[in-house]
Amino acid sequence: MPRRMESLFLPGSAGRLEALLEEPEETPVEAALICHPHPKGGGTMHNKVIYRMARALRQTGAVVLRFNYRGVNLSEGVYDQGVGELDDARVALADLQARYPGLPVLVGGFSFGSRIALRLAAERGDLQRALAVGFPTTIPGTEYLQAVTMPKYFVHSTHDEFGPAPEFAALYETLSEPKQLTWVNAEDHFFKGALDEFEAAIAAVGRARAGSVQSPAVSGL
Repeated sequence: MPRRMESLFLPGSAGRLEALLEEPEETPVEAALICHPHPKGGGTMHNKVIYRMARALRQTGAVVLRFNYRGVNLSEGVYDQGVGELDDARVALADLQARYPGLPVLVGGFSFGSRIALRLAAERGDLQRALAVGFPTTIPGTEYLQAVTMPKYFVHSTHDEFGPAPEFAALYETLSEPKQLTWVNAEDHFFKGALDEFEAAIAAVGRARAGSVQSPAVSGL
């Protein structure tokens, strides 16, 4: 079937949320919700890392929903310290599941968005997979990660200034199985100099949806 791409507005608790829905070329085999980086740092659903994530997952068969948190671009409301942003993610997830009932669901995000995605995964045991890119260990509070029991995929830069490699590796070791970690040899948190390699790592996560999660999967460290 032809690829479908649609701009949407979702009814959030603080006002409408701007969103973008993209279907793969063929019938979707998974529904993926992708959460963007911190709005106070300029994060939007059009961030280059988020765009690459969405494209890689779509090309491996997922229908992908991206959205802007409250107060970002055309989304109404104001920044809410992560509390409202998590609620925005709940709204987006509910819309995605209503549109594609029965499809397995992956929830993912980059940086601040990875924290939002994993918080959502911690409270929703009915989801199938979680994907965290550039998880920022420099922000305190990670207790909720222990409640994420579904398969967890982490993709991380070897030179991430917000999640230094030794610190992130130590955190990863405390997490329960099933889990998988892929290192990408990049210059910074935003995968500078290695966006193609990063996208390939995300595509590998997409293709692994029907297989087992093995730990660790290490590249570039």
